[in-house]
Parts: sequence; structure tokens; C-alpha cells
Amino acid sequence: MMGRIRQWWIAVGVAVVALGAAATELAVGDGFGSAIKAFVAGALAALVAVLALTLPGVTWRGLLFGAFFISSGLAAWVFMDQPLVIWVLIGIQGAVCLFWGWPYLANLKESVKLGTTWLGVSYWVFGVIGALLVFDVGVTAQRIAYAGIAGLAVAAAVGLVRRTGVDLSIGVVAAFLFALAAILLSGSGNLFESVHTVPPGPWGKSFEYRFWGGEYLLYHPNALAGLAVMVAIRIGPDKTFAAWQRLAVTGVAGLVVYATNSRAGFVLLGVAGVVHAALLFWRRRQDVPNLPDYRSTRNTLAAIAVPFVVLGLVLVASGGVQGFLGRERYGSGGVTSGRVDTWKFVIEEWQDAGVVDKAFGDTKTARAVVKRPGGEGLLLPTDSSAVGSLRRGGVLGVIAFLLGLGLVLWHALAWVIRRGPPAEAWFVMAAIAAVPTMALNDWLLGGTGGTFWVLLLTGEAYLLAKSQVASQETVSV
Repeated sequence: MMGRIRQWWIAVGVAVVALGAAATELAVGDGFGSAIKAFVAGALAALVAVLALTLPGVTWRGLLFGAFFISSGLAAWVFMDQPLVIWVLIGIQGAVCLFWGWPYLANLKESVKLGTTWLGVSYWVFGVIGALLVFDVGVTAQRIAYAGIAGLAVAAAVGLVRRTGVDLSIGVVAAFLFALAAILLSGSGNLFESVHTVPPGPWGKSFEYRFWGGEYLLYHPNALAGLAVMVAIRIGPDKTFAAWQRLAVTGVAGLVVYATNSRAGFVLLGVAGVVHAALLFWRRRQDVPNLPDYRSTRNTLAAIAVPFVVLGLVLVASGGVQGFLGRERYGSGGVTSGRVDTWKFVIEEWQDAGVVDKAFGDTKTARAVVKRPGGEGLLLPTDSSAVGSLRRGGVLGVIAFLLGLGLVLWHALAWVIRRGPPAEAWFVMAAIAAVPTMALNDWLLGGTGGTFWVLLLTGEAYLLAKSQVASQETVSV
């Protein structure tokens, strides 16, 4: 009876949200057809939120941890002209992590073993040193703040896992799902339209065909697609979750990749699908924690096919290989949307820079953004974690980045390489998928866009803590 009552209230809640989205469209005079589309989009947004609420293993700490990162990322787009709002959010995150991260020295000492620490913190430290050496007080102060926040986040993740033994990554992806629900609801009036709401100014120029959200809640399409795919990577291959939940997150990922027209999200889901297939066949020789056992070859092949069917539908609906993967997004810049031009510019500036900038990274701005000719005056990211490590941390940043990526892969594949403790399937998938996609996005470097980084951070911290507990139990026996 209680289960039926809950289902009834869920249905009512979804209907209310959907009707609210439809009523909004009618109120602004967009017509009955647009209202029907908004109704469907509003219902989808509500169902995504319901999906987040049904996930087992969500803790308020993990949820809050993920919410900090996704909120600062959203604020960077919503409050582009109001940096004070962003800094307030970052300050709140720092205060909470300051509380969670105690004892700092012990947790930071432990965090050096994490590859994600080297990926997301080291370049800020090198950047601080570089700014100090060129006597830029403003850049130094900002970078100290960024480095402190990143370091406290790592200390908090390590400390929480060591004290509670809880896997924070489930709460993190629940926060991602709530953010997706909010963005879908905000953009319900244009989700199923051919022309979408875009940010004002040059950022949204010629990008009206990509879904960004709504006027009051915007997020970059690639970051939005990445968010949905990360949820699918975390939930999809884990038998802790019900089959319908695993299917649902994969479907949501496909929908968001299609709506955002994101090649980065497409590649991330594709690589994760390939690793998922390999793990299911490898399972016959060694058990992978929490990887579902589909009991028959037929069921296993069906499970393997799911992400590729979703990707196939996205490809067909997006115009095929040429219309989607081979499309030139701008009037210039080729199929990489200007990434290659940005990378060339970063390397050329590095070659012409002084010794300090070569060793410790660009010192002109706090976040080492790129302002290249032909970029319409935009302060661009590098759109590559590898190139970003050079821009932000110089040669030392690249070395630290490669060390961090190597450690993440080592921990993910320790059970294959050296018969170490096996990592969960999702972490193996995420670690390997990070390698090709580091050429498409900055999301491995932490910061306001570091959603992939925080997911890997919580997963790696839990893996190492669990390994240490197992080792201590073995020694005591």
C-alpha cells in the first residue's frame, strides 16, 4: 500500500511539473504546439529528478560534494558578468571542505597517492610559484585561492572516505542528475525546438542548434553532455542499481548528447561502451566488483549492445557521420571547432615565453585562459586537458598531469597488471575513457568545469581506502 501511495505522489509531482512547463509556454504566447513539447520536456525533467531520488547509496555528504562542483560550473555561465557570485559559491565550498578535511596533514599526505590529486591540484601550485616569480600580486592571490579550494576538496574527499567508508561517487552523480533535471526544466520551452536559447554575446553565436538550457540556467553543451554520460558510466555497469535505473541513465545520456550535439559526449560514451564490453567478457576469468552477471551469452550481448544502440540512434538523428561527426561548427576552425588553432597558439606562446612561463605556466591571467587571434576576443579554455596542463602549469604541469593520469590508470588496472585489488567496473571505464577525451575537454583538470575530475577523485579515494582496509585485514589474519 505504501509503495502504491508513493508511486501515486510521484505521478502527481511529475504531472504538476510538466503542466507548469506547458503553462509557461502558453503564458508567453508560444502556442499550443510549443506547450505540448514543453509538457513532454517538463515530464522528462521531473523523471530525471525522480531517478536521482531512487538511487540507493546516496549520502548527503556525497550529494553536497557533487553539488558544489556542478553549482560553480553553472554559476560560471549564469553569472558570467558577476564574478562575486561565483566566488561566494567557491567560498562556501571551501568552508565546508575545511570542516570535512580535518586532519589536513594526514589527509593531504594520503592524497599524494591519488592520481587525481596530481591532475587537479599540482598545476595550481606551479601557477602560484610562477605568478610569484613575476611579482604579479593579483594573479598570485587568485591562484592561491583556487589552489586552496582544490587542495581542500581533495583533503575532504580523502577524509570523508577514511572516516565513514562511504562511496561518495553515488551522491556526486545524484547531484549531477538533479542539475540535469533543473537544466532540462529551465530549457523545457526549447528542448524539442530547432532553435535553442543561447548565452548573450559571442559565446552563443551560431550555436542556436545546440541545447544550452533555459534563459536563467545555462550550461555549455559539451559539459552538459559530459555530465549525462558520466552518470551513465557510474550507474550503468553497477549491479547495485536496478536494471531499469541502468537503462534509464544510458537513455538520458543519449538524449542529452543528441540535444547538445556533443561530439565529446559521443566519444566518451563510445569509449566507455567498448570498455564495458571488454569487462563483461573478461569477467569469465576474473570477477569484477559489482559488474552484473547476465548469466547467458545472449543477455550479455544485449547488455553490450545497449550503449551502441543509443549511440547509433544519436548518430542517425544528428545527420549521420558527416552531418554530426564531420560537421564544421564555425565558419573556420575545421571539424575540431577551432581546437587545433587554440592548441597551436598555446604552443607558440609557450615557445616565445620566458623561462618562468615555460616552467610554471602562463602568468598573464589567474586561470591561464587563451585569447587568440580570430577568437572574437573570447577568453577561451584550451579544450584539452593535456594542452591545458601545459598552459596552466608549464613543463612541470605536463609532467604532473602525466603522472596523475598514469596513477589513475594504475589504480584502475592494478588487478590486471599486478594482481592488485580489483577496481569497480565503472572506475575502470571512466579511467580508460579519460584518455581519448582528454584531447576534447578540460574536465580532467578540476576547477569550475572539473566534473569528470571530481567523479574520478571520489572513486579513486574510495578504491584506495577499501584497498588499505583489505590489506590491514589480511595482515591481522
